[in-house]
Amino acid sequence: MTDLSKYRNIGIFAHVDAGKTTTTERILKLTGKIHRTGEVHDGEATTDFMEQEQERGITIQSAATSCVWHEHRLNIIDTPGHVDFTIEVYRSLKVLDGGIGVFCGSGGVEPQSETNWRYANDSEVARIIFVNKLDRIGADFYRVVEQIKDVLAANPIVMVLPIGIEDDFKGVVDLLTRKSYIWPTSDDPEVFTVGDVPEDMQEVVEEWREKLIEMAIEQDDDLLEQYLEGEEPSVDAIKKCVRAGTIKLDFFPTYCGAAFKNKGIQNILNAVVDYLPNPTEVKPQPEMDLEGNHTGQVVTVDPDKPLRALAFKIMDDRYGALTFTRIYAGRIKKGDNVLNTFTGKTERIGRIVEMHANSREELDSAQAGDIIALLGMKNTRTGHTLADTNHPATLEPMVFPEPVISIAISPKDKAGNEKMGIALNKMVQEDPSFHVATDEDSGETLIKGMGELHLDIKVDILRRTHDVDVEMGKPQVAYRETITQTIEDTYTHKKQSGGSGQYGKIEYRIEPAEKNTGYEFESKVTGGNVPREYWSAIEKAFRGCMSEGTLAGYPLLDVKFTLLDGAFHAVDSSALAFEIATRAAYRQSIPKAGPQLLEPIMKVDVFTPDDNVGDVIGDLNRRRGMIKSQDAGPTGVRVKADAPLADMFGYISHLRTLTSGRGQYTMEFSHYAPCPQNVAETVIKEAQERKANK
Repeated sequence: MTDLSKYRNIGIFAHVDAGKTTTTERILKLTGKIHRTGEVHDGEATTDFMEQEQERGITIQSAATSCVWHEHRLNIIDTPGHVDFTIEVYRSLKVLDGGIGVFCGSGGVEPQSETNWRYANDSEVARIIFVNKLDRIGADFYRVVEQIKDVLAANPIVMVLPIGIEDDFKGVVDLLTRKSYIWPTSDDPEVFTVGDVPEDMQEVVEEWREKLIEMAIEQDDDLLEQYLEGEEPSVDAIKKCVRAGTIKLDFFPTYCGAAFKNKGIQNILNAVVDYLPNPTEVKPQPEMDLEGNHTGQVVTVDPDKPLRALAFKIMDDRYGALTFTRIYAGRIKKGDNVLNTFTGKTERIGRIVEMHANSREELDSAQAGDIIALLGMKNTRTGHTLADTNHPATLEPMVFPEPVISIAISPKDKAGNEKMGIALNKMVQEDPSFHVATDEDSGETLIKGMGELHLDIKVDILRRTHDVDVEMGKPQVAYRETITQTIEDTYTHKKQSGGSGQYGKIEYRIEPAEKNTGYEFESKVTGGNVPREYWSAIEKAFRGCMSEGTLAGYPLLDVKFTLLDGAFHAVDSSALAFEIATRAAYRQSIPKAGPQLLEPIMKVDVFTPDDNVGDVIGDLNRRRGMIKSQDAGPTGVRVKADAPLADMFGYISHLRTLTSGRGQYTMEFSHYAPCPQNVAETVIKEAQERKANK
């Protein structure tokens, strides 16, 4: 049986361009998994195997690989940094036990670092921190450590200090052992010398070593007492404390280096083995019954327990659909039948493979703690649980954000219609944040996603991977509607002209609900005026109506419906009659409840050189942006703002013009807010014209 204490399931995550993929390449080279490092800028990185990734030099989809370091098996997932693909980070963190957060030595804590850190906090993933690119101009390890405290509200425990900085960066000092590690050349990570602390650093090393020990031994009262009495704990005892605190998320061991120059990677690998948890040391997953209620039981990582596995990613390649799966308990073998608790159907495991980016290794079986890919799963989607057929249970499902932008697409020739349908179906299965719909008014196919780049990549995949040439319409904003007033009303549905009739009367109140509650239903009916068996039909009918608001046909948000009273007929009343009454009540009352159009507001984070700050802020103001903060850094200024998505299309090319190509930005959905009157009128008018042309 495999020793699970020697397993580490880890992810590497960071802001765009902080060096995640380069770090992964160096790890694979050092562990002997690959023999030649491929560079991101040459389009040759092992884990960036999509054509689009190689061309753009960014990671688009998370890639899984595994390697061995000091007899420990590391399952590694390299995740994207771009905000449009955070879904990949979220679902990877959901199944990992530990992570490496990579930060740029000069850029510091950047916007996407914050989002990923928040996801990791939500998933309670233990992390170590790697401050990369210390060879860059403007790099400052100590400033980044302060930013981690201030911006992320995290607690870094510094384990190494840099020797030199920028062009003079040549190695690190390990604070625990008081040893220096110097890489004389950037070509070979395995050529380095171990020596004493440089003389000019002795004072600063002792200062930071003391901080490290004081922070670590708070994990052990006996050691703390001895330390206060003047007895310094052993290196092994301190390591034990660092491990305990890291797993409890009390602090995050912090390292530094320059991955591209092959400096400092060994320390990271040692830290993964020494401080990140194995699968048995993380908080167990809560178990739910098939109705989605918590059973009070948890899934312990044990190969001898009934099977519990989570499908966290679907990837289509030339051999068919690969279902990436994390096994939490039990074992699976080739040919086994397993229960998909979401669909209620059993599926047969065709083949089991271990992935190394886009190449694979066949396995006969896998067990608790493993991250593998399954072939032959026909109806399993992201977030589905695979369980033992005799002991069914489900794991906590994944929650995915709703798309905020859509584009109409159509194939250039009629023959491409069917081809496009098949391709889009595969792409939806792979990416839960990508939706496809048909516009009922125009009959057009709409693709919906998290941002312009997201949809741009999807269209590129359609053209190249699936050979479907499509034409694109203008990007559309996903508006929403809500109400601003409370209204009490009544509606009677009556159809009693011979034969069996229909009768249902409801008295109700419709009112604005709290923000982000979506929809609430409550019944205050007493005395059986509306029998309890019809309540669910009323609730379901109102919820169904909310998909189309009365202003411009956009979905309705944040509404509370209270059933106050009503009446029924012993013979003519039915669930259908009350459903019809509710739909008519919706159409009757929502226009009277002060309907209002809402638009998506994006959290925009712009980096600009000092000279262009005024232009960038002026431009954001013209786009109805609300400036939240300005932070000056060593190489420029970060401007944070909230801006409506409708005014942010094509922003990147405009920003590049303003800043002579040096500006960068990221944008993610923040919240919905009321549209200004002039914008609302235009959107409503366009919706009415579309309806009239139908």
